[in-house]
Amino acid sequence: MIPSLKEARIVFAGGGTGGHLFPALAIADRIRELLSDDCKVQITFVGTKRGIEFRLRESLGYPLRLINVRGIARSLTLRNLALPFVLVGALLKSRSILSELAPHVVVGTGGYVSWPILKAASWKRIPTVLQEQNTFPGIATRRLAARSKSVYLGFEEAREHLADDVNTVTTGNPMRKSVLGGDRDEATRLFKLDPSKKTILVLGGSQGARSINNAIIRSLRTGQPGEKYQLLWQTGKRDYKDVVVSTGEEGKGHSLFPFENRMALVYAAADLAIARAGAISLAELEACGIPAILIPYPYAAGDHQRKNAEAYVKRGMAEMVVQAELGNSDILTHAVTLLESDKAEQMRDAIARQAASRKPAADIIAENIIELIARTQEAGVGA
Repeated sequence: MIPSLKEARIVFAGGGTGGHLFPALAIADRIRELLSDDCKVQITFVGTKRGIEFRLRESLGYPLRLINVRGIARSLTLRNLALPFVLVGALLKSRSILSELAPHVVVGTGGYVSWPILKAASWKRIPTVLQEQNTFPGIATRRLAARSKSVYLGFEEAREHLADDVNTVTTGNPMRKSVLGGDRDEATRLFKLDPSKKTILVLGGSQGARSINNAIIRSLRTGQPGEKYQLLWQTGKRDYKDVVVSTGEEGKGHSLFPFENRMALVYAAADLAIARAGAISLAELEACGIPAILIPYPYAAGDHQRKNAEAYVKRGMAEMVVQAELGNSDILTHAVTLLESDKAEQMRDAIARQAASRKPAADIIAENIIELIARTQEAGVGA
């Protein structure tokens, strides 16, 4: 039973990329749905001008407060010398924001923006919780997990990278409802697809994935995917024009687009996906029941995309091709082989079993946060 609250003040810190922002939005939306109309709810997001949260600020649905912080550059650079001063400034600004908002709890979903807010909350004895999307936890999660009330894991495999005394709960990754429930007929009309053909979705993210795009172009030139199949191909904004020119005649009969926000319709059209292995993309494919060939981005921090993909392969929900092998394989032949065999159907069955085995992650996390706020209020913390 959801506790009855008179008020709930919550700060979410997680952004920079959609992989950190969208889980936070899914949790925040679910908290707002679960709390009664009589509850005075104040949910605030903290981010930076560099992050996707700033670009989406008009449609975010929640107030956005800004701090000036950035991550560590992975190559040797003079910019890293100034980082300690940037972090000190971010910590001071974070303390000021928390003093003003007096939240009952601070929720971190990863990325460099989460560290100063969660660290300041810890200093001020404000309860914190974390949500970690990947098999290999990010640096913010690893540094802050010990002081958090709970760490909600997208993958059980992340547990082995955290201290034994950290309170973890494996929930899967929270999903935005906006990616669910797309209508296939509407999607077919929107993307000018042939309803009699099966659709292979190529998904490289908003910026695309040049190595995947090039592999698809090579495969098209061999005559794949054949007459019975069509591509729904998100090229990324950067590569769209070049891909259209490079595909030429081979691109006819397929639907190419740079980027699409109406992801529910994109997923509704797909019978199989060729995609990167970012945690949120995987969660969306899983939620929509789409089997996949995963091509992990090889330069992701901690090689976490490969580990994410391996976890899905282990569960029978996907197959994996490493990027280094793309030049020696025909990726569309691989996709057609899966669709013409029982393997794609077996993947769909594995995805369905996974979905049936657990409650939606956003529900679990939202309910637990509300219960934590109830306990916090009883103890007089954050009031």
